Amino acid sequence: MDFTPRTAIVTASDSGIGRATAIALAGAGLDVGVTWHSDEDGANETAEEVRRLGRKAVVAQFDATDFDAVPGVITKLAEELGGLDVFVNNAGGGTGGPFLDLDLDGWRTVVALNLDGAFLGMHTAAKLMTERGTGGRIIAVTSVHGSQPRVGSAPYVASKHGLEGLVKTMAQELGDRGITVNSVAPGEIATPINDMEGDEAEKTHRPGIPIPRPGKPEEIADVIAFLASPASSYVTAATWVVDGGMLQMGPQAGSHLESDAWRRDG
Repeated sequence: MDFTPRTAIVTASDSGIGRATAIALAGAGLDVGVTWHSDEDGANETAEEVRRLGRKAVVAQFDATDFDAVPGVITKLAEELGGLDVFVNNAGGGTGGPFLDLDLDGWRTVVALNLDGAFLGMHTAAKLMTERGTGGRIIAVTSVHGSQPRVGSAPYVASKHGLEGLVKTMAQELGDRGITVNSVAPGEIATPINDMEGDEAEKTHRPGIPIPRPGKPEEIADVIAFLASPASSYVTAATWVVDGGMLQMGPQAGSHLESDAWRRDG
């Protein structure tokens, strides 16, 4: 199958990794659907950047936890774009807190966003791609905590583990339809969710990371752009960790901790 991507939807592309991804895909020649949850101005700024690169941008509000609305929003964006070749599930997040302090509502809020909403978005995208019969790329932005836990983040960690499993199963079932499914697992990235802007990455020292700084949103977007491209035609069911080597520091970090503070602070 000769896969040449021309259209993409990037959820939560009003800032951070989502915005960088939308711009990277536009730079690769794709028209982009931009979504926002609460920052409409940010989404419009992303759309303007896409248009400056000579590509079409369409904008829609998107709430991954509004399960009745998710399929319709994605389908409408695809119609306005003239198809859907690439879907990037970037919407996600969640607050932390000690496990013993969690209640079911708090648990379900995070799982609904990171896992249920991701399922609905990627399911809708896969159906649209299958109906067209021209293949596609589905990419989920997960986290390093989809493979290693973090104290104080039980629902986030559990939902990201679940999302990684969903990606792998989708890849098994959709491969013969020309659709690849992969995940990108960022480490600490200089984005608003981490109370940083992209330009702060180079100014922030992280001694516990082999590349001793946070990542830049563009460094995640570049990997996503590869997975969205024809060059990744034989890559599926893979998790691409983009963390500056942080996950490899487990034993070193463990043996060098000098206090029990991590048990409380994560």
